Formats: sequence, structure tokens, C-alpha cells
Amino acid sequence: MGLHPGLLIVLMGVCFLVLGYMGVPVTFAIMAGVLAATALTPVSFQSMIGQMFHGIDSETLLAIPFFLLVGELMTSADVTQRLIRLAQALVGHLRGGLAQVVTLFSMFFAGISGSSAADVAVLSRTVAPEMDKERYDRAFTAALIASASTIANLIPPSIMAVVYGATGNVSIGGLFLAGIVPGVMIGIGLMVYSYFFGPTGVLKKRASMIDVFVAARGSALPLVIPVIIMGGILTGWFTPTEAGMVASVYIIFIIIPILRPRHIWELPADFIYTGLLYSLPLALVAAASAFGWMLAYLRGPDAVADLISSTAGTNPVMIMALLVLLFILVGDFIDAVPAIIIFMPIINKLTELGNIKPVHMGVVIITTLVFGLITPPYGLCLLVASKFVGVPFNRALVKSLPLYVVFLVTISFVVLCPEVVLWLPKWLLPQSVGCFPNPSGTGYICPP
Repeated sequence: MGLHPGLLIVLMGVCFLVLGYMGVPVTFAIMAGVLAATALTPVSFQSMIGQMFHGIDSETLLAIPFFLLVGELMTSADVTQRLIRLAQALVGHLRGGLAQVVTLFSMFFAGISGSSAADVAVLSRTVAPEMDKERYDRAFTAALIASASTIANLIPPSIMAVVYGATGNVSIGGLFLAGIVPGVMIGIGLMVYSYFFGPTGVLKKRASMIDVFVAARGSALPLVIPVIIMGGILTGWFTPTEAGMVASVYIIFIIIPILRPRHIWELPADFIYTGLLYSLPLALVAAASAFGWMLAYLRGPDAVADLISSTAGTNPVMIMALLVLLFILVGDFIDAVPAIIIFMPIINKLTELGNIKPVHMGVVIITTLVFGLITPPYGLCLLVASKFVGVPFNRALVKSLPLYVVFLVTISFVVLCPEVVLWLPKWLLPQSVGCFPNPSGTGYICPP
């Protein structure tokens, strides 16, 4: 090895950041950094290309295209309008009614798509024009849509949870269940903020019970999808990949023929578009896997883990607090998927050092990276929402600053209250948090 490993790590990072800010796609910027470092080590280029393919050679990752297909089918077939009407019937009469609808719909749609990008696209096309008519500040609209869309990566099925589970060998079902608490907390926090501090909007009459019933009946078929996904995983009938397949089949053969039969002729376009969407995270996973391998080869994870452990010792709260600070910084510059894969060796080492349950560590990391979707300079969801709504990014950023409090409170709660966060996994999927069957009777024994 010619250069010092530390210098090679710096070279990879600088190469990635410089190319990224020059406009090179993230995938190719990461690959360029890896290949630049590879040229200065005994590792062959063939080995690194092989590592890229090895990174995507995982059956678990096949869950991602099926969840993306579910979201795309729901969106293109306009079935999401039924969920929006249900949200309007439930909370449209509150102060800032349409702002409340944005958040509640995001919580509904999160249980179907698992994609923040899909959430932003749907809300920007449907609710944002209505908010414009009611004279909501466009910057607030973009900030709220971006913030609410992050819930899709917490409430199951979450694509981030799939990537984290597949990369870190952590129970995806456990991550799904543990993500519900922070997802709901962020949703409630955004609704409370909108009620007390957001624009008033046009105050509407409370929907009658008949209107609520009609809206709920119209949304009944789409709302079965989260039941199929989580029910199948929890009962052991499906793996996450199979759950995504069953949900896709359910939409194609039941929802679309009943609710929008004409859309059957547009299904080929949905499949093609989903394939294009899947190519983006798949290429990122390949590049990030090679980056993570090279980082491990250069002993980068050991250096970072030693630095954190020298400060925090084996205190799990301190370890997670320092990781939160690290990933808030990382999330400002790198997309969540490559960040998870690149830093997984560090996460695994510190999880073991602090005797932290892997599912708890996973939901802490995912919640922190979700925050990065609305923080500059990367802030993917905020960038996309501001573009769709038609407002400068800096104005949307200013309006999103107060919403950061909701995320910081949620992250702190997730770190400090593992009993609450892990209550659902412990109750419904005890093996995911280290519980084991009681050898002398029924039930499970859960180590502290």
C-alpha cells in the first residue's frame, strides 16, 4: 500500500464531494472515489467491480422494486385521491386544514409505498395546488410536503429499513415495527405545529359521520395493503420481498379492476417506470458497497469506532448520541442508502461495543438519516418539493427550520426511550429484538 490509509480515505471523500457538487450523479461520483483509491492500493480493479455486483446480489433487496411498484400503481391509477378524501374528511375542518391533510395523507401513503419521493410527487400534484388556491405560503407548502414525506421511510414498508436490514443482517420486520413510533411522532408533531403556528387556511365545516364513512369505504381497498404487508411478515407467511409481490398482485388484480379498470392498459408503462426508478437505488447500492468495502480495507471503520468509543466508552446513550451527530452531518451530503451501506461496519462495531439491540440502533440511524432529507445542502425531499411547488429552495429552507424541532425531539426520544420504541417488535415479533422461546413453558424470555 503506497499512501497512508488515512490519506486514501480523504482522497475518496474529496473526490466524491467535488464531483458531486460539480453535478456528477452520486453513483458515479462514489465509484470515481473508489476507483481512484483502488489505483493506489494492491487491490485490483476487477475485484472492486466484483464487489459492486456482490453488493446487489441479495434476495432481500428485491423487496425494493415491489414496494416502488406498489406506490407507482397507486399513484398512476389515481387511487391516492381516495386516501386524500379520507384525510380531508377526518382533519380538513381543523385550523390549517390542508396542512393537516398533507401530514395525515403522508401517514396513510407511507403504509403503502415506502418511498419519500413518491409521496412528494403525489402531494405536489394534488394537495399543493389546492393550498395555493387557499393562499397558503408556497414556501410553507414545500417545507411541509418535504417534511411529511419523510414519514414514508419510517412507517412500514420502508425502503431504508429494507436496505439497512439487508446490509446489516438485522430483522426487517423488527425495523418495520420499530419505525412506527418515530413515524407517528413526526406526523403528530407536524400536525401540532401546523395547528398552532402554520397558516390558518380556509376553515371548513366538520365532515358528517356519513361523509367520513363514505370516504373510509372508498379507501378500504387501498388501506388493506399495509395489512397484507405487515400481516404476512408478522405471521411468517411472507418474507418482505414476497409481501411486496403479494401487495403488487393485489393492486393489479383487485384494486385496479374494481376502482379504475381503464388503467389496466397502462400497466406496461407502470412496470417500465418502476424499473427505471429501481435502477437508481440499485446503482447506488452497488457503488456504496464498493466504497464501504474499500473503507473497511483501509481500516476506516476501526478508526472512527475507536474515536467514538474513546469519548463515549461503552455507554449506549453516548454512543448513539455521537452517531446521531455523525449521521446528521453525513445526511447533509450523502443520500441515505449509500450512507447506510458505507457506514454499516462502523454501526455494527459500535452496536456490539455498547451492547445495543440492532433493531434499536437501526431505527435511530434511519430516523436520523430521514432528517437529512430536509437539511441543506443535499436535502433531496426539500429540493424536489420546492421545485414541484415552484418556490426558491432558500425560501422553503427558511420555512422548514421550525419543523426541525419536531425531528430533533423525535430523534432524542428514540435514543432515550428504547422500551417504547421496541415495544411493538417485542410484542409482535419478539425474536427480532433478541427474545427467545421460554424452554419451560409458553411465551418468550427477553434479555434486558
